[in-house]
Amino acid sequence: MAYEEKRAWIMLVVSAVSYAVYAALVVSRSATRPLWEVPYATTLLWVVGTSIVASIVLNIAASIGSPGDRRADQRDREIGRFGDRIGQSFVVVGAVLAMLLAMFEVGDFWIANVIYLGFTLSAVLGSAARIIGYRKGYHAW
Repeated sequence: MAYEEKRAWIMLVVSAVSYAVYAALVVSRSATRPLWEVPYATTLLWVVGTSIVASIVLNIAASIGSPGDRRADQRDREIGRFGDRIGQSFVVVGAVLAMLLAMFEVGDFWIANVIYLGFTLSAVLGSAARIIGYRKGYHAW
């Protein structure tokens, strides 16, 4: 497995697991009050911080595990660009939705969660596109 593919797997798994943990924690606290009144900011910061640290540690481990396999060739760069284009589209969608929510003065809870969901979808789907590019082949159009 190419080093860049390992990095894509790490990003996909860490992003998906961290969002699932965040969602479970926030939803579990909404048993006695409405979802938008649940304190979420501290949980969001801890989950994002932990996922960043986990991603760094796992990338270092992957780098140590394949010391001579880190040079990216033309195919790696093309697959990376393809994944970036797919991932960035979800950042844009999340930003536009957050802007609309802010314009309609929807609560901070929803704005923050739309932004986080946009980032998560960007990481997961961009990584999935890279993995598919490595597994199924990538053909530039």
